[in-house]
Order: sequence, then C-alpha cells, then structure tokens
Amino acid sequence: METILARLPADFWTVPYVASRFPGAATVADRPGPAAGGNCQLFAYEVLSHFGLTPASWRSSELWDDTDSTVHVPAFEPLDLLLFNASDTPYGAHVGVWAGDDAVLHLCAELGRPAVWRLADFAARERYRVLLGAKRLITPSALDGEASLQPFSRPGRGAPSRKAR
Repeated sequence: METILARLPADFWTVPYVASRFPGAATVADRPGPAAGGNCQLFAYEVLSHFGLTPASWRSSELWDDTDSTVHVPAFEPLDLLLFNASDTPYGAHVGVWAGDDAVLHLCAELGRPAVWRLADFAARERYRVLLGAKRLITPSALDGEASLQPFSRPGRGAPSRKAR
C-alpha cells in the first residue's frame, strides 16, 4: 500500500513555514492554499484536504476541544492529527499528521519547511516533548451536518501512550 507521504504532490514538500499564515488569518483568506506558506496547523489541514477530508479552521486548542467533527483516538491511523507541546495544554500546540510507521509529517518551524519526524524526535525537543494525543476527523457526512460518530476506517498502525517517546 502506498503511503500518504508518497501520494503527496511535490509542491507540498516546498511549503515554507510562515507563522503569520494560520487558520482564520486574513493572509490566508486573501491567498488560500499552501503555496504562500503557513504554520503547522494550516499545513496539516491542507494535507488532509488533499486526501478529501475537510477540517475546520481550528487553532490547536479549538481542535483539541472539538467534539462535533473530531474524536480523540488512542491508536493512531494515517491522517490523524497529533498535537505536541512543552506542557499538557493544547493552547499553542504543534500539529502534525500521522503518516504511519512512526512517521509524523509536519511543517517544521525549526527547518522552515515540511519534515517527517519520529515520535522520539519530538520527545527530544523541549517545545514538543509532550504528545497530547491524536484527533481524527469523523465521517464526511458528520462534517456535512448529518450526525455520525463513526471515524474513518483507514488501515494504520497503533501508537503508544500520551508521552512522546
């Protein structure tokens, strides 16, 4: 099975990190899409959109608190959103996309471009040492207003506990 990383267009790998381009920002409304850059949240949501999922324009704490369009999941599957922070608070948390096989795709401020890190790479950095957990978008019909709490069924590999290793 081809991984989500292999299925991303080349343009995704050149998206620059631009902190001022975050979900809900005027700069994003004026020039949507990832070409002009973005922060980790905007990048993660663009990745999901590429695969046909439609996340809202949440900031990290809004994503973590949402129960209408997402569910917390204990075992990760490809395209789940992982949140990392220096503490156990979701405010200002870094967002990445689980790609399977201990791989997290994220727009990395440290490098200024997308990167794929292992959970241990996050744990080794003070600002990302706490893995808050994962959120999964629920079925598209729920996103369209029909009630459904069935998460997408995607083949994937479970992941360990709350703390990044």
